[in-house]
Amino acid sequence: MVAAISVLSLLLTALVLTTALAHALELPGKIRLPQDTYMAVQQIYYPGFTYAGVAEPLAILCVAVQALAVPRTASFPLMLVALAALLAVQAIYWIAVHPVNRFWLKDVRLGGAGRKFFETGAGATGAADWRRLRDRWEYSHLARAAFAVVAFVALAVAHVG
Repeated sequence: MVAAISVLSLLLTALVLTTALAHALELPGKIRLPQDTYMAVQQIYYPGFTYAGVAEPLAILCVAVQALAVPRTASFPLMLVALAALLAVQAIYWIAVHPVNRFWLKDVRLGGAGRKFFETGAGATGAADWRRLRDRWEYSHLARAAFAVVAFVALAVAHVG
């Protein structure tokens, strides 16, 4: 059972890393786009990245279960680092990214689960300065990618040790 949770936590964390890194790697190209093109490109993320986002809370849950299930060995602090980094990935999403997503999608007809998900939480407030919102979205994803790398490396090293 511990081995299965261990593999699942690593796999889910890899998925978190993959999606976060994909956004980070797009930044240099997307930051140069004019507003109309940028806004058109933003529409491609939904629903695909929304589905992949399910991996984030599942990774947190699996890493927490794994940390509780293993004896307090040298790998335990690494699991705590991974857990803290995954929590940071989620916090950045809800604090910085989600409100901008809600703003981007305010005029898009979403159905079912996507609509309910993007109705959750607060939307971006203030003047709709698209460059400010773009920068917030793009650089928040860069920070999420950095924390996802930390989480994945900590888990990988914990599995080796």
